[in-house]
Amino acid sequence: MTGFKAYEDRSNEQLILEYLDTKEIEIKQEIVLRYSHIVTMIAKQMRGVYINFAELSDIVNEGIITLMAAVDKFDPSKNVEFETYASLRIRGTIIDLARKQDWLPRSYRKIAKEIEAADSELFNKLGRHPTDDEIAEKLGMETEKYLKLLSQTNLHNILSLDTLINSYMEEGTGYTQPKDTDINNMPEQVLSKKELHEKINDAILSLRENEQMTISLYYKKNLTMREIASVLGVKEPRVSQIHANAIRKLKTALENYVKI
Repeated sequence: MTGFKAYEDRSNEQLILEYLDTKEIEIKQEIVLRYSHIVTMIAKQMRGVYINFAELSDIVNEGIITLMAAVDKFDPSKNVEFETYASLRIRGTIIDLARKQDWLPRSYRKIAKEIEAADSELFNKLGRHPTDDEIAEKLGMETEKYLKLLSQTNLHNILSLDTLINSYMEEGTGYTQPKDTDINNMPEQVLSKKELHEKINDAILSLRENEQMTISLYYKKNLTMREIASVLGVKEPRVSQIHANAIRKLKTALENYVKI
């Protein structure tokens, strides 16, 4: 549903191109109105990330501001759909807010680091991702207890994976351009982004089927944990565990790649 009848006969893509050419404020408002649903969808999906320090309405407001900025910064020549680009920026805004709040309990960080260390050590030793039982044994605890702790440290894994990618790529997706030099046109940067994308793809393909499905449904389809649980036919806490496992494995794979 659109807000301005004058634009009803134009597709989203046509409006974006027209706005980038004319910078007419009414066109921008129409674009934001058409895509505002993704802000609410992502905010609801990521509720667990910010529930301890922000209300849904506040996050939606931040998301709308990010969406408006995304309209101005979008570059069609990057061959990325606007919805994909905007979704990444909105998700990034929420993660940045969580990181700045620094509210994650210290005990969670300690547990998360112990899990990461055990996983990394076993990964290097075995040449594959260790099983839940193997990590639990390494940590000296029952598998059930390990899975519970893993689920509790899920946010830490998400934030640390995001930090790792951002630090390696300097500007996350490589979309932001420095004022004086466009590093996206430099061969080294293009190669680095291509290699990283390939590594991420390889890491995802190495995941178990249910982990690949969870990652796809969560990040591509923007489904909530409850909705994913319904698709997989499992309980919601189990989805959280699967997601945490997948994120941890991706982080381990990327950490080992960065060290090369």
